[in-house]
Amino acid sequence: MSVETKQAAFRGRYLAFGLTWLSYATYYFGRKGISVSKKTIASQLGEGVLVGVDTVYLAAYAIGQAISGYWGDRIGAARLIGFGMLLSAGCCAAFGAGSLAVIFLIAFGVNGLAQSTGWPGNVKAMAEWTPPAERGAVMGIWATCYQAGGIAATAFAAIMLRQYGWRAAFWGPALVLLVVGVLVIVLLKPGPLAGSISRTSTAEEIAAHREERKLAQRHVLRQPIVYFYGASYFFIKLIRYSLLFWLPYYLETSLGYSSYWAGMASTSFDAGGILGTIALGWVSDRYRGLSRSAWSVLSLLGLAVALVMYAQLGGIHPFVNVTVMALVGALLFGPDALLSGAGAQDAGGARGAAIAAGTINAIGSLGAVLQELVTRTVSKRFGWNGLFYAFVGFALLAALTLVPTLLHRQKTA
Repeated sequence: MSVETKQAAFRGRYLAFGLTWLSYATYYFGRKGISVSKKTIASQLGEGVLVGVDTVYLAAYAIGQAISGYWGDRIGAARLIGFGMLLSAGCCAAFGAGSLAVIFLIAFGVNGLAQSTGWPGNVKAMAEWTPPAERGAVMGIWATCYQAGGIAATAFAAIMLRQYGWRAAFWGPALVLLVVGVLVIVLLKPGPLAGSISRTSTAEEIAAHREERKLAQRHVLRQPIVYFYGASYFFIKLIRYSLLFWLPYYLETSLGYSSYWAGMASTSFDAGGILGTIALGWVSDRYRGLSRSAWSVLSLLGLAVALVMYAQLGGIHPFVNVTVMALVGALLFGPDALLSGAGAQDAGGARGAAIAAGTINAIGSLGAVLQELVTRTVSKRFGWNGLFYAFVGFALLAALTLVPTLLHRQKTA
């Protein structure tokens, strides 16, 4: 390989890393507005206007993960991501313009499908540019996109809410999604591990490429580890999305924070997650005596302890609250990113990464679908502390479902 070729590959890899990181961080602008403005919308339009919106969104998101996983390997990452972001932008704009429950349900249901393009598409794009031996560390750093995106999106929505009202908390993010979606379509290219076809490829080469892709997808769907990862991810996402959609509401209604400070304080969850994803990804590459599953189990056991601490100490002082919630974020987001990122890439390789990520995320998203039912029911019947103890049980179940995979070794080639 010539010096010029190496330099071009180096530039391409860092451009892909930057674009996909920015892309998935921006996806959060399309989903955070509702958690920040939930109480304000309910106070202005009535308590019942948002009932079911979370569930419809997450049900569509779960279904969309499986669809996006298939199509991502078929049409390529750039088109899947870019057009998904443009659709999400339109849905956010429609939500901000609405005032009726049916409009909110339709807009956020379609938004769930649009948002589901993000993870399979971006994980596939990164798999095409990331050597297998570096997946844990690289994806650990890369996966900070959804903690950083969560922080930025929450802060942006909180500022828009305070300055211009709740509608602006959807219109502003819609514009951001539009701009980044266009950048992805124009600039994101397949990586050297993609084995993609070109305009000069013969009919035989095109047919062989398609057959290899189909074989890779079938291989992914036959691997039990994909479904064990998905089962663990079910409980992880149930916890994560409950906190994503309800933590600001809890801080505002139960602990008396203002709407602005409730939104800002809730970013401690995402901030802790940044450290957790980097740390767990790095150790899973550095210390290969334990599998990615084993490192995830250790983190999930620590998460159970951290949730008990939050239930006991979260109401003492705002500083204690954000500190312990940051620990919860670190211990939750670490296995979250490891299983759905590097783990999915291990299972699918560059050609089957989208369907592996989509399958794991689709199963996990079924847990996210239940978050509204679980959060509303348990918090009303047993109080918010009862809900946090339910999360303890979910964390332990997430660890338990990984036990059959503990001896699995990640691919190094």
